[in-house]
Parts: sequence; C-alpha cells; structure tokens
Amino acid sequence: MTKTEQALEAFKKRDYKTALDVFSSVVEKGQDTAEIRNNIGLCYYNLDNLEKAEDNFLKAIKLNPKLPQVYINLADVYYKSRDFDSGIQLLSQGIYEMPEEMTIAHYLARFYMEDARLDLAIDELEKILEKQPENYDAYYDLGKVHFELGNYALAAENFENVLEYKDNNEWIYFYLGEAYEANDEIDKALSNFLKAIAVNDACSPAYKKAAILFLARGDYDDALEYFESYCEMNIPDEEKASVKSLMERIKKKQINDK
Repeated sequence: MTKTEQALEAFKKRDYKTALDVFSSVVEKGQDTAEIRNNIGLCYYNLDNLEKAEDNFLKAIKLNPKLPQVYINLADVYYKSRDFDSGIQLLSQGIYEMPEEMTIAHYLARFYMEDARLDLAIDELEKILEKQPENYDAYYDLGKVHFELGNYALAAENFENVLEYKDNNEWIYFYLGEAYEANDEIDKALSNFLKAIAVNDACSPAYKKAAILFLARGDYDDALEYFESYCEMNIPDEEKASVKSLMERIKKKQINDK
C-alpha cells in the first residue's frame, strides 16, 4: 500500500490526524500535487483548523486551477467563517476557469443569497436553469429568493417546479403553502400545509399554519383539531400555553355563537 493509499484509508476512518501526517510526508518527499494539497486541506478542515485548510486549498488551486472540488471545499471554509466576500471572489474565479461547472455556479448563487445580494442570486440561478432545466435544487433556491423579495407568485411557481421532481418532501409543501398564503391564495395554501402533514405527520409548523387558516375561514372545529395536535408536539412551553389560551377563546366563541 502506497503512502497516499494509507492516508486515504485513514481519512475514510476519520483519523484525520494520521491522514494529515501521511499526506504531509508525501509532500515533503516532493510529491506536491493539487489533489494531495486538497486532501491536506480537508484534513485541516475536519480538525477545525480553517486557516491551514484555506492555505492548502489555495495552494491546490495554484497547482491546478481547474479542479472543481477544491473551489467547493474552500468555499465551505469561507461559508463556515461567514466570509462571503472571499467566497464570492473565489467562486467567481472558479466560474471563469470552468464556466460549465454548474455546481460552482450554484454555490455562488447561495453565497449571494447569504450575503443578501438577491438580484445577483436570481441571475445565477436562472443561468443554471437555462443549462439544467431539471435542477430542482435551483428551482428551490429561486423560490426562496423570490419569497424573500415578496414575489410570492414567482416563489410558488418555482416551488411547484420542484414538486415535478421531488413530490414527497414536507418542507417543499410547507414553503409552497407559505408562498400561496402570502399571495392570498388561502385554499391552495391550506391544501399544501395538509399535504405536508400527510407526508410527515410530525411536521409541527404545518399543523399550526393549517389551524390558523381554518380559523381564518371560520372552521372552528378543524382549527381546534389542528391546534390540539400541534400542542401535543415538541414545542416550547410558552408557545403551548399561548395556543391553549387561543383554543379556549375559540371554544367560548363557539358557545356564544350558539
């Protein structure tokens, strides 16, 4: 077994210190490649030494500027340290070197999202979808950006596109419900919150949303049913007390209305 193979074996076992020592010995013997520097960077990253991880990823890029995974790994360092400017600069360089690498473009879009540069995020995501029209992750992110911007109809449209490829995810139904609710399409919103519950009956936020919409429609029995289920879930005591107080007011209204 070669030294590199030994190091990779140790890395697979999450013995990052041993892997680092072996990879470093390989470099000391003159075998300094982008791949090995990338692996050393990963060892430091997993040992929570972000400064040395960054240094080795940068050396890897200098040795080979067309190794996509290095850009992703270094972007993770910048993301973890919340250094969005450096991440954006890095990923822009990666796109310049490898314009067809959509993973790098998607990372750039997400850095723009985190840095509140939402218009730039939309531009990147739309470019991705032009080349990869079945990229449901891009539709999902585009939906989140449009929701953040208050473009609720466009948010709903993009979340609906996600469902063409991934139709059994409670959170997609939940976010779609929020988009329709914000766009004042209450029946569609309620339908999607109920679908979220059907996919995962432990999705507590969907119970609360459904209960609120039933209450808004005057369907008090249904509202109470979903509030009751919500209160049976693992939610903060203060929240539970607030909801139970609301339920008591609903019950009193029902009695007064008879």
